[in-house]
Amino acid sequence: MPTTWGSLRRLLLTPQLAEVTFARRGFPVTRSPSTERLEAVPQAVVCGFEWGIDARSQWELERRLSLVDPEQRGFAYEGATMAFTILDATGRGRRTRDLLTGPGQPHIFLAYIGIGFAMARLPRPLWKKVLPDLGGIPYHPTMSWLAVDGYGFDLAYFHTRRWVDEQRVPEPYPWLGDSGYFPRAVDQGIGRALWFIHGGQPVQVAAAVRKFADHRHADLWSGVGLAATFAGGCPAEGLVELRGEAGPHRAQLAQGSVFASKARIHAGFVPEHGDPASVALTGLSAAEAAALADDSAAHEAGPDGEPAYEVWRANVRASFGALDSAR
Repeated sequence: MPTTWGSLRRLLLTPQLAEVTFARRGFPVTRSPSTERLEAVPQAVVCGFEWGIDARSQWELERRLSLVDPEQRGFAYEGATMAFTILDATGRGRRTRDLLTGPGQPHIFLAYIGIGFAMARLPRPLWKKVLPDLGGIPYHPTMSWLAVDGYGFDLAYFHTRRWVDEQRVPEPYPWLGDSGYFPRAVDQGIGRALWFIHGGQPVQVAAAVRKFADHRHADLWSGVGLAATFAGGCPAEGLVELRGEAGPHRAQLAQGSVFASKARIHAGFVPEHGDPASVALTGLSAAEAAALADDSAAHEAGPDGEPAYEVWRANVRASFGALDSAR
């Protein structure tokens, strides 16, 4: 049974399942099996959050999450991580750390995004408390920039007019001590959101990207590639069209796709759309793309001070730049 205080927090902080549907959000899409598939993603996040807020023990939460279909389970872990982050940041505890060093570790990439969802609902002074000590996790803290990506996704999904239509830029924040990179990581999350906002329709997504200032396109396309590969919602021939629409940003689109495949392989489950999507956007199977991510990994800042996360992304992009030049 949920606790009274937990239920109150859930009611105050969590949108109802209907609130995350495309129709309720006012997204310009026509309902179809593809949009229903995409809508299931935020609904899984909502379920994970509700379970996390109300859970009396990690075992109970883990058991509930294990009942979620493997394709959606990572998204449910996003929601659960969001809940635990809010609980830890507004009180005391190490719920988030215990979750991510335990059963949530296979879903660590999406869990970081869940931390970003929590950031969107917490005052900035509490942000210093959202990232747990995950020493010993191979991708920490490099991939924790995905939390800022998650923050950007949340802004665009729930406040579309301000962050997509008006293309506002959030005030920088020194994530891992780097304020300058913060808006770029936010744009990667906004790019992911554009995939959902436009129902996985390549032409509409591309048009939405082009409405932003030119210097933001590269990071937006990276987010599009990640969402298109991880969440699906578009057949392979449509993704070939998407690659064409990306034009000079094909390498950024491919880089996002590579990170999506890495996240799926790390979680131990590649859905039916995973390999076709990866091949369409990168020319590599999901397993090959994940191997490329491993081979390109970086753990130290670049010579010009770029965070290790951006060095990693640049290494992946360079592989596709070389391939494009050879074609």
